[in-house]
Amino acid sequence: MMIQHTNSQVRPPGADHGEPGNLELAASLDDVSELLHEQGADKFRAEAYHRAAETLRQLDRPAWQIYHDRGIEGLEELPCVGRTIAKALQQLIRGGRWALQERLKGNDVAEHLFASVPNIGPVLAKKIHDELGIESLTELQAAAWDGRLAKLPGIGDKRIRAVRESLAARGRERTATPPQPDEHDLTEEVPVAELLDIDIEYRSKAQRDRLPRIAPRRFNPTGQAWLPILHTARGNRHFTALYSNTARAHEMGTTHDWVVIYLEDHQQHQHGRWTVITSTFGRMRGQRIVRGREDECREYYERLERNNQLLWQEPAK
Repeated sequence: MMIQHTNSQVRPPGADHGEPGNLELAASLDDVSELLHEQGADKFRAEAYHRAAETLRQLDRPAWQIYHDRGIEGLEELPCVGRTIAKALQQLIRGGRWALQERLKGNDVAEHLFASVPNIGPVLAKKIHDELGIESLTELQAAAWDGRLAKLPGIGDKRIRAVRESLAARGRERTATPPQPDEHDLTEEVPVAELLDIDIEYRSKAQRDRLPRIAPRRFNPTGQAWLPILHTARGNRHFTALYSNTARAHEMGTTHDWVVIYLEDHQQHQHGRWTVITSTFGRMRGQRIVRGREDECREYYERLERNNQLLWQEPAK
């Protein structure tokens, strides 16, 4: 299955304020709704974006103005919007790119977006994306306050203050203040067994050509629809999985090995991002592991080995 998808977003005449107008925002929501339908995601999730798009088309006031006046809470109060879509509108208004929309198209724009922030640049933007696993300006702002950004080599207090001020100015906030966390990051909490099971499902279906394939813009000069995408659930958690299309994956020749798994469930106020790779060294060489959680993966495989030994052990006489 191949999906070629484009979305024409024309800024209406006279929209010289710089932020996207309501019709442009609605077009992005409809685009994601269609992408989710085409890729076999939960139909209720897909329809929610379409209903919110209708709300925007009927508004008599620009959504960007509501956001600047009342923040994300003002967007949440709009009919059929809620927290999930309010955060999407926030990304579009603040940065012009919506991480979910780009991801569904196989694009990774985080590095380019971060590099546009003064005092970051392309090298640091790549480190932020690769090592912290964040993808939006909102997440970057949180990392600048909660200590994660300070852990990267070469970032001092002066640069962190400058990044905070730049992001605050971009968000039209009165002061550079710490953002209030409204989601629970499950990056360290979802069991590795669950993530490895999603990895197995994704690679198995991809190898059997059982998944939709999308055509990312980056590193794809011919426009080929080569990137399989999976929407799946474990309990009440909805995950998206796809091969990594980052510059690093292309440099390492691992575009058909590294699998990136995302969790974005704002109804449950949860999110997470993981990369599953094939280990190339040590006792787990050749086995699939969740990057950054190697010790847990080692324990997981040791438990599997013990259980298999018990299954094949002959009964005592």
